[in-house]
Amino acid sequence: MLELVSAYGLILAVIWTPMPAQRILYWLAVVAVVGITVLRREKLQSLGLAPTETRRSLWIVAATLALAVLAVVAAKELGTLHGLPGVGRLSTRTRVIGYLIWSFVQEFLVQVFVLTRLVRLLPRRSLAIAAAALLFAIAHIPNPILICLTLVWALIACPFFLRYRNLYALGLAHGILGLCVAVTVPDAMHHHMRVGLGYLRYQPRHRAIQRSSAPHRVSTHAWVMDEAAILLSERHARP
Repeated sequence: MLELVSAYGLILAVIWTPMPAQRILYWLAVVAVVGITVLRREKLQSLGLAPTETRRSLWIVAATLALAVLAVVAAKELGTLHGLPGVGRLSTRTRVIGYLIWSFVQEFLVQVFVLTRLVRLLPRRSLAIAAAALLFAIAHIPNPILICLTLVWALIACPFFLRYRNLYALGLAHGILGLCVAVTVPDAMHHHMRVGLGYLRYQPRHRAIQRSSAPHRVSTHAWVMDEAAILLSERHARP
């Protein structure tokens, strides 16, 4: 319980803390999660990293691809289809790869770090699944679109993980759905898919350019286009 509370608390602190303190909390959260995982010395199968069930679990990737295609077609008809939000000078390819990596990391946090511990703590798996989904959704407050979508996704992904123990398929499916939401849902509704302070302080692109000298700087994006900017260029912390 202490492992779960401490790591989840640090993640929420990262989401709701402005820079530069956010950067410190970000690395504390990384060290905590990685350190606890290493000290546990769990097998690759328990961590969802063994390739044994990959082929059997790929159906969820096919399902999300089909759903994404339908969503793109519908968005095109409705006039809401648009490109990926820009992140500095990063190319679209880099942003997509970055987001896929971030999707994998999110699934690791939800499934391996949260769900498996809740399964040990709670009397029934159904309660553990519901609790993990709720915690995942809470981490996306106050973004209403992401709160709803992450809750539904986690209620599907958590039972999937308990059955197949495979993060590869889940991470890819998560990435496909996230990118789909990013280009099919109007940006004004999800604010570049940001969470925490980043959502509250979001400014449309044209306003952000006009107010580029504003004193506040918040980097609490849920997406990994921004995470890629951290890892590949700016080294700034994101949740």
